[in-house]
Order: sequence, then structure tokens, then C-alpha cells
Amino acid sequence: MIAALYIDPRGPYPRMPDVDCWDERRDARKYEGPYPVVAHPPCGPWGKLRHLCTKQDSSCGPVAVDQVREFGGVLEHPAHSRLFVECGMPRPGELPDPWGGVTIEVEQVRWGHVARKRSWIYLVGVRDVGADPPPREPTHWIGGGRHHTGARTPVPIGIRCASSEQSRRTPQAFAEWLASLARSARV
Repeated sequence: MIAALYIDPRGPYPRMPDVDCWDERRDARKYEGPYPVVAHPPCGPWGKLRHLCTKQDSSCGPVAVDQVREFGGVLEHPAHSRLFVECGMPRPGELPDPWGGVTIEVEQVRWGHVARKRSWIYLVGVRDVGADPPPREPTHWIGGGRHHTGARTPVPIGIRCASSEQSRRTPQAFAEWLASLARSARV
């Protein structure tokens, strides 16, 4: 058994066996164990556009980090999320933190997402992540725009812009992989 915290109730976790799901209605901040966790705290307050984020609770992020550190498992957040600096989590390639936590970077397109969607996965108590699925080319793009100014990356020709629903969706295969990592966690 594992716990999936801060999840979308319409996402893949409620359909998975042996997963105790905690969404906004159940208030995942109140999870007190005992199972290892897969945590997907809201990313808006910790991203590049955090100044535009008014509807997501930033307190969920640090609480999720504490839950992963206490019960073992994984936390998924966008690459370069400021949550990593705020909570002292290592960046990919850095040495483990005092809880034995390490961070890896993955591209969700390998698990069936329509866009590349680079994510940092913080792991506590997980010793083997296995091999990534084979590379795939994305059909969609998250962020940027066809016409841009400044440092934003333009959408490549032939690639569609992902909708907000597509952008935040967790692919079934990715959720299953994260759940398998949490199941293997030993703290």
C-alpha cells in the first residue's frame, strides 16, 4: 500500500490498486502515514510564474517534502522548481541530503505525456529507479508561444501548444512508475 498525495481526483491514481488517495477535499497536508508516498504538491507557487498563482496553496509544498522524508517515497515537481531550494532538496546530480534523499530529472514524454515536461523527482528510501523508457518526440509544447519576446523559448514549427489540461495531466504509465518507486521505498 502507498499514499498518493495532492492528486487530481480525475487523474490516474484513484484507479490504481492499493493506493490511498489524498486530494484537496481530503486535505493531503493531514496525511500522517504510515505508507510511503507519491507526492504531487501544487507547482504554481514554486514556478517561474508564481506571481500569477493565486489559487494554489504554497504551504502544501514544504509539507509534502516533510511527508516524503518521514515516510519515504517520491515527490514530483517541475524541473527547477523553487521548492527544491526552499526545502534544501538536492538538485539532480548532487549528493544526498541528510534524509538520504536524491533528485533525478526525467522527461514525462517518455511515459506518454504529449509534451517533454521535464520534472525533478525527489526520492527518499528508493535505491533503484530502473531504466527510463525509450526516448519519444513530443507532439505538444508547454509554455512559450509562436510569437515571443525575451527569454521565452518559441514553440518549434510543427508542434502544437498544449492546453492547460494537457499540461497538468499525469500520464498513467508515469503514475504507475512513481507508484512502483514509492512501493520500493525503505526508510
